[in-house]
Amino acid sequence: MRRTSTLTPVLAAQDTIQPLTGLEFEQIRQLAHRVFGLDLKPGKEELVSSRLGKLLRNGGFRSFHDYYRHIVADSTGESMVGMIDALTTNHTAFLREPDHFEFLRHEVLPALASRENVEIWSAACSTGEEVWTLACLLNDAGVGRRSQIVASDISMRALRFAERGIYPIDRCGGLPGAWLTRHFEPIDRPPTGYRIAPTIRSHATFRRINLVEPLVWPHRFPAIFCRNVMIYFDAATQERVVRQLSEYLEPGGYLFVGHAESLTRISHSLDYVQPAVYRKPAEGRRRWGTT
Repeated sequence: MRRTSTLTPVLAAQDTIQPLTGLEFEQIRQLAHRVFGLDLKPGKEELVSSRLGKLLRNGGFRSFHDYYRHIVADSTGESMVGMIDALTTNHTAFLREPDHFEFLRHEVLPALASRENVEIWSAACSTGEEVWTLACLLNDAGVGRRSQIVASDISMRALRFAERGIYPIDRCGGLPGAWLTRHFEPIDRPPTGYRIAPTIRSHATFRRINLVEPLVWPHRFPAIFCRNVMIYFDAATQERVVRQLSEYLEPGGYLFVGHAESLTRISHSLDYVQPAVYRKPAEGRRRWGTT
């Protein structure tokens, strides 16, 4: 009896996808830039082909042009979200760029100590490590019960991971032992990973936000973290995003960007404080920390 390899249909499906052409790359590049600000420069053809290839195979598309037409025609937006998830990079870590958190601890939070509520926006939260770092820090600073982290990202995949709050042990190696004891719950014995404790989870909310689209918030924030996302935008998109973020900073509030990012080449209204930290000018002599 002749045995048929189970790999044959998969290989056949792969072979039916036509290679990405220059025109197709340009169509996808312009769509990605228009919808979510991603600046796919020439030379990224292999990346696009690799990351979108699986979506083409799963959807039964024979060419990238067919896939592009499907995305544009999909009124539900689900296909667009799938493309965004495939093309965006969700790399982060607990306590990443730690001097930002030290600055928050020593320079920002003391001015907020008298507030009834402290709300910080993690505007590109990725898989959540930044969110939970902020939540642990606020808890240790004594404002945990009065604090809320608003976490947003364009990627639904990243948001689902962040909200789940479960991390394999290799992603928890840089966490202080005291945090693991107080703010995390071990999974298995010995631990194979850690889960965010309910007392910390209750201080974070998650929502999908596209930073290149018009933003609407009912209030302003004393601090906004938007780190390591604007490196994927061109200068015009960076300027538009920073302008929107600045609108939702309180007078005297702080914007934290990634250390690989700089606002020196774009027009903005913020004051430079230190590398990757900017401040919105205060209104008159009123102290922003006491409003």
